[in-house]
Amino acid sequence: MIRFDNSYARMPEGFFARVNPTPVSAPRLLALNGPLADRLGLDRDLLASGPGVEMLAGNALPPGAEPIAQAYAGHQFGGFVPQLGDGRAVLLGEVVAPDGARFDLQLKGSGPTPFSRRGDGRAWMGPVLREYAVSEFMAAMDVPTTRALAAVATGDMVWREQGGLPGAVLTRVASSHIRVGTFQYFAVRDRQDALAALTDHVIARHYPDATGALDLLDRVVARQAETIAHWMSLGFIHGVMNTDNMAISGETIDYGPCAFMDAYHPATVFSSIDRTGRYAWANQPQIAVWNLAQFATCLIPLMGEEEAAVEAATASVHRFAPLYQAAWMRRFGAKLGIEGEPHRPLIEALLSLMAQQRGDFTRVFAGLSDGTARDEFTDRAAFDAWARDWQALSPDQAMMLQANPRRIPRNHRIEAAIESAVAGDMSTFNRLFEAVTHPRDLRDDWADLSHAPLEQEVVHHTFCGT
Repeated sequence: MIRFDNSYARMPEGFFARVNPTPVSAPRLLALNGPLADRLGLDRDLLASGPGVEMLAGNALPPGAEPIAQAYAGHQFGGFVPQLGDGRAVLLGEVVAPDGARFDLQLKGSGPTPFSRRGDGRAWMGPVLREYAVSEFMAAMDVPTTRALAAVATGDMVWREQGGLPGAVLTRVASSHIRVGTFQYFAVRDRQDALAALTDHVIARHYPDATGALDLLDRVVARQAETIAHWMSLGFIHGVMNTDNMAISGETIDYGPCAFMDAYHPATVFSSIDRTGRYAWANQPQIAVWNLAQFATCLIPLMGEEEAAVEAATASVHRFAPLYQAAWMRRFGAKLGIEGEPHRPLIEALLSLMAQQRGDFTRVFAGLSDGTARDEFTDRAAFDAWARDWQALSPDQAMMLQANPRRIPRNHRIEAAIESAVAGDMSTFNRLFEAVTHPRDLRDDWADLSHAPLEQEVVHHTFCGT
């Protein structure tokens, strides 16, 4: 039994379209996140059973579900699209966990909706397994994120540029799926009544102490500053930071062409659709500010007299920079086991050295704890000179071990796991998943998963899968 209480489905007309998932021919469970099921108060054995898999595939609706596709707009690579919406996802409803926390339960890849824009509404196995692994790694590293409850093969083929590919459905869990683009959807239609209702809903759901639209903006700015700084400290590149992919909750959402850097360079881009580098690793903080400015624009009509509202909203968005810089310093300071703004030049010097010598982002920082970081540099004398200044600060080893994963979901490892899964073997994926969801553990049997890719294994481009 799932304890549903579907507050978003009670919002006014125009917020969503009511639509059921499209059934699939032969659902088969690929992966089930037992600990997350427990967190939600769900019976993991029931979910893994035949009836449970039918529900996770979209073939059967659990009692209390009110399936909807949410409406939203968005800036995509800077160009505004007034209507996007859930084109391949259906929100089954909101689960109330045993501790009273509320979570969206969504099926992604569950078939077409009124927002599909001629798309098939389906997902293939590759992007589903990528999101499953990457989002759960992020959760293990305490990054605010949507979660993956289950992945189910559909038994049906989906057609992409590569040809026919095996279909799959992801069951995604989030504190909500409300985005900057949700606000834009109503702002562009001059629906101030809807904006007010949405603002009240978000405050009640995510920021219950907020006193109004401006206070909400302040809190979203602060939360996004923390999230983006956390991304940067892990070498994570979202790949498609459109306004419809920025959650008001501050959670990382929509893992499409996402990736983690191997060799460090601030201009790194993986997404095959990001041809100009708009969403490169180093650009993510500026893009967050740009997105937040769009959010602020939506809220201005709710803030009173226009001139004063514009001034207040502008000041709120400008708070991102100092908040982000403080969060960045905490995150990168922890990676070096040091604290305090005066040490920023030392951190920047290491990053500069890494960029010059293409040091592996994860291995350099993890190697600072066990003395192997030096091996990641070709000019070891330059590293030694830097390390003398760092070691003079008596770095905190416990802080470093907490901040630095030994393993990440490396692109080539994910690709290998997907290839095996498509061939019917989930063991490679299961091993990778177990390792990256225990990213700080030192395990000899996982040592190979910490290795940087060989030259022939390097993944240069990632794809959305839509």
